[in-house]
Amino acid sequence: MILRETTELEASPDEVYRFFEEMADNYERWHPDHITFRWTKKNGLQHGAEAYFEERIAGKVQKKTVRFVAVTPDHYLEFKPTALLVGLLMPHISFTIDVSPAGCELTQRIKVRTGPIGAWLNKSEFDAVRTHMREEGENLKSILETERRVP
Repeated sequence: MILRETTELEASPDEVYRFFEEMADNYERWHPDHITFRWTKKNGLQHGAEAYFEERIAGKVQKKTVRFVAVTPDHYLEFKPTALLVGLLMPHISFTIDVSPAGCELTQRIKVRTGPIGAWLNKSEFDAVRTHMREEGENLKSILETERRVP
């Protein structure tokens, strides 16, 4: 199963990518349920870099360390959890930035390994993740579009 959310932004791919490059400064303002973010290996968006983050989803604090496995500036980011068990259930997360007439589209994808029974049993958790992803898209849109208007 892939959880997917696409947000149309009146911003350039470069502006979106720069937001992610500066995640250490942007993480907490991106979503009110984001708690902390820090680089743990290398620094910044590059293959092999690792980052630790905490966020609250459905009232539960999620703590993850991820490794960047694909980075294409202004277009694509993919990372995988470093914890074996988490990685088995959630093998990767990606952000794709595509040019659009208004600016660009940001598509978030989370690959989740679950069958129909697992999807049904965890429906409320998956719905909370979808809501969180939608809110991240809306918040990023607001942040970037507001900053574009400020001289």
